[in-house]
Amino acid sequence: MGKLAVNALRTVLAVVLAGTVLIQVLMVWVLVTRSDPEGGTLPLTAFRLLAILGLVTVQVAVVSVWRLVTMVRRGTVFSRAAFRYVDTVIGAIVAAALVWFAVTAVNAPGQRDDPGVTLIMGGIGVAILGVALIVLVLRMLLAQAVARDVEATQLQAELDEVI
Repeated sequence: MGKLAVNALRTVLAVVLAGTVLIQVLMVWVLVTRSDPEGGTLPLTAFRLLAILGLVTVQVAVVSVWRLVTMVRRGTVFSRAAFRYVDTVIGAIVAAALVWFAVTAVNAPGQRDDPGVTLIMGGIGVAILGVALIVLVLRMLLAQAVARDVEATQLQAELDEVI
């Protein structure tokens, strides 16, 4: 991975992380200081709390991807340590899907006249889970690459002994 690509990705990750933290702070401030037109009851308060939780899932994924990019830059990504971060990304994506399903459930009663919105939102949740499955497949590819790297290292060691 080139230095330009790493720096560009890190810039994007830093902007996303800073933006999500700023939005969370503002949402917490609004929850604490302002009264809602509904008197602080559902669904607006629930939506805000779910948004804060959703942003946490994004932040966890961003930090994990940052760590993986660091490992790529150092040339250590093909190790067992990388699995911890990939698993964390998968967990964050699944958690984001669950938060989205909760948003869908909170929103559903208001969509009785147009249940298609709820179906579309449910479909988006399934798509988010699909992203988790894609990352899981990529994790399996990483596992194969790590196994091949370990095997190549062992073969090289055996070859060095023979020579």
